[in-house]
Amino acid sequence: MHRVGFDNEKYLAEQTRAILERVEEARGKLYLEFGGKLTSDLHAARVLPGYDPDVKMRLLQGLRDRAEVIFCVRAADIEQGRVRGDFGITWDLATLKALDDLRDWDLPVTALVVTRYQPGRATDRLIWQVEGKGIRCYKHVDIPDYPNDVDRIVSDDGYGRNEYIETQAPLVVVTGPGPGSGKLSTCLSQMYHDHRRGLSSGYAKFETFPIWNLPVDHPVNMAYEAATADLGDIVMIDPFHLQAYGVTAANYNRDIQAFPILKTIIDRILGTGGQTFAPRSPTDMGVNRAAAGIIDDAAVCEASRQEVIRRYFRHFWEYKRGLCSRQVLERAEMIMARLGLQPTDRSVVQPARDAAERARQVGAGNEGFFCGAALELPDGTIVTGKNSPLFHSASACIINGIKRLAGLPDNIHLLPTSVVESVTELKRTYLDSNSPSLNVQELLVALGISAATNPAAAAGVEMLPRLRGCDMHLTHVPGPGDEVGLRKLGILFTTDANPTSRGYFLR
Repeated sequence: MHRVGFDNEKYLAEQTRAILERVEEARGKLYLEFGGKLTSDLHAARVLPGYDPDVKMRLLQGLRDRAEVIFCVRAADIEQGRVRGDFGITWDLATLKALDDLRDWDLPVTALVVTRYQPGRATDRLIWQVEGKGIRCYKHVDIPDYPNDVDRIVSDDGYGRNEYIETQAPLVVVTGPGPGSGKLSTCLSQMYHDHRRGLSSGYAKFETFPIWNLPVDHPVNMAYEAATADLGDIVMIDPFHLQAYGVTAANYNRDIQAFPILKTIIDRILGTGGQTFAPRSPTDMGVNRAAAGIIDDAAVCEASRQEVIRRYFRHFWEYKRGLCSRQVLERAEMIMARLGLQPTDRSVVQPARDAAERARQVGAGNEGFFCGAALELPDGTIVTGKNSPLFHSASACIINGIKRLAGLPDNIHLLPTSVVESVTELKRTYLDSNSPSLNVQELLVALGISAATNPAAAAGVEMLPRLRGCDMHLTHVPGPGDEVGLRKLGILFTTDANPTSRGYFLR
């Protein structure tokens, strides 16, 4: 059982108070950039056990009467099919999901901004879809030599070319599907237009990681480095904050490196109108009270170390698929070394490998490929599964897990063999599948159907919600049916990324 290490209510109170202070400092309108994910912040939930993944939405609901939302997405990310890793969906779909989430939380979305706009089929389709839902879309230009050419940026030929987004609330939340969406440039563009109109406005950044008032090498901050290895983020001491206040603060390299020119841009903008709070350091720009919510540092440290290992496996899998460079994997390996971690420090890794070895010994593999899976249940018990002609190893593992949770003996079958064999024959004979055994999605469908007439299957289905947040490891590359099914169950899985077939394409 994982210990709770984070108090959401303490965090909400402190973070809300800090935001309202920034709104007052802006003396008109505050553009608040939301770093990280606005909804379903699963990384934060993993490294801060007890953290509500939707706590930011709860905070905004408390400020709903004085806030509105601008959503940003970069055109190139849409066209290149960038994927949000925790949900496995592309950036355009992540945008639509986020807009739905905001609507469901009754938070008004004023506008969608496509940043660095270039015409493209996927980009223009997204604009058409969003405008069809009644949300106005804006296209912000790609400014040459951004952010270095300050004279051009803070001029009619820079921010001046962007359409001004009319807003009414004193707090304007600027968010996007992930990093690099153009949130900061949208905030600064709006400030430029405000101050040209003689209106007072300011900028701040809602941050969760890195946590500025924890040590640079705290596991929470190291887990942030692991999560952003593809961006090359490095947590370090903010030298500007140390010089300005004599206080040591943690920040990351991109913010620190960009601060001098960002401060120049902000100073230039503020020089065209009323004065608001001018930051003296990158840390000044952030609104981050996450440390106030930590109530068990040991639990947080252990959860963060486990997240570093998960990220290592994730980057390893992406490297094997050609989705990231060797340099990204090396960064993940370096972070593992700095924390003194090994892959087998994840409790489910070695049991999964042992299960694959047992499959090899009994010759249960398909085309000579032997797969193992291990799942840690909420009480700390680890169950395993291996592949067979009837089940993928992940499916077998889930069956064993829910049977144990339901208190069912091993000799009780949740699914009749005749049903499973009928499905595998259907896949093999009529669907041209080279993997006829049941994957996780197929297992869940079969369980749902059987639950209507089989009390054992019904008892197993009732246990499925208890798998959410559990750790699993696979020795092999999960097929689409396994990956999607595990995500829907909320299982935190990693993989050794070994192949399951000699083919390049799995049917």
